[in-house]
Amino acid sequence: MLTLTENADAVVTTIVGREDASADAGLRIQTAEGQGPNGEARFAVHVVPSPEPADVVVEGPGSRVFLEDAAAEALSDKVLDAGVDDQGAVSFTILPQPA
Repeated sequence: MLTLTENADAVVTTIVGREDASADAGLRIQTAEGQGPNGEARFAVHVVPSPEPADVVVEGPGSRVFLEDAAAEALSDKVLDAGVDDQGAVSFTILPQPA
């Protein structure tokens, strides 16, 4: 199952808190059309008030991430990391889980 780094947990908590203060809110990851430059899957993220009925819910210490079926399968052995640049732009990185 997808895991979150401490950075990702903090960034998701901040993003979701800014857009939706409800207790059920979270960041939803779903597959996006097309492929990345190396043929990898692409993903879209959105803050949503609650998960869809079929979503897989991943809970970090302070955050909730909802994965639609295809995203859950594609990310089942990955780690989600996040960072914020000097201008405040957020970027997410998908890493392999440590062996």
